[in-house]
Amino acid sequence: MISRVLVPMDGSEMSEHALEYALKTFPDAEITVLTVVGEPSSMWGAATGLALADDLEETAREQAQSTFDRADEIVAGTDGDANIQTVYDLGHPVRAIINRAEKYDTVVVGSHGGTLSDNLYVGNVAKKVVHQSPVPVIVVR
Repeated sequence: MISRVLVPMDGSEMSEHALEYALKTFPDAEITVLTVVGEPSSMWGAATGLALADDLEETAREQAQSTFDRADEIVAGTDGDANIQTVYDLGHPVRAIINRAEKYDTVVVGSHGGTLSDNLYVGNVAKKVVHQSPVPVIVVR
């Protein structure tokens, strides 16, 4: 029985479909929406990183909030009384998803997100999660 579901959301339409699928398929599960906010690159240099450190957490929270607001809208549009949890991580999306996945029964992820150039340059996050996840992954198209 699936009782804990992780749904990574990046603001893309496909990640929204993943949340809709999770809500419909696992109505009694505890659903956690995860969004990952990139952190400053080490290429910026140590001085810049330190200068940003005080505002980094607040900025990350602000960026994540728009995704969480959209997740709440999706939940409100469903017939169920779902109560989702929301969390954000800083860093690389694949690593953040994989690091959290072991605490869940499954991960429900959109088949792709971001722009075409992101997918070509960085690689498809969903594909990497499927290959590296310690738990089953459901890919929603």
